[in-house]
Amino acid sequence: MTASDCIFCKVFDKKISAKIEYEDEEILAFYDINPQAPVHLLMIPKKHIEKMSEMDAKDTPLFGRLIYKAGQIAAQKNWTDYRLIFNNGVEAGQSVFHIHLHLLSGRKMHWPPG
Repeated sequence: MTASDCIFCKVFDKKISAKIEYEDEEILAFYDINPQAPVHLLMIPKKHIEKMSEMDAKDTPLFGRLIYKAGQIAAQKNWTDYRLIFNNGVEAGQSVFHIHLHLLSGRKMHWPPG
């Protein structure tokens, strides 16, 4: 898939609308349209990378920022208990091939997640 075909790239290019929680020059956080918890944010880098297994060492700071920003948003919203998830590949549950971090909160989480 190319960035021009990617639904998440279309969200940050404002070609598809989304309820945006946070945006800066590298990251966009928006609410999932098919939430798996009362709070379900998707944290995406604006750089198009399809899967975690395709990231490069030079992308490490960007992914650290994704995780850090997720924690900041949770703290600002008083979401004291939350889950962060990256999926890599179809069998792991990845359905959109643009790396994204799920931030889930608002209910008791179970393990395994299902």
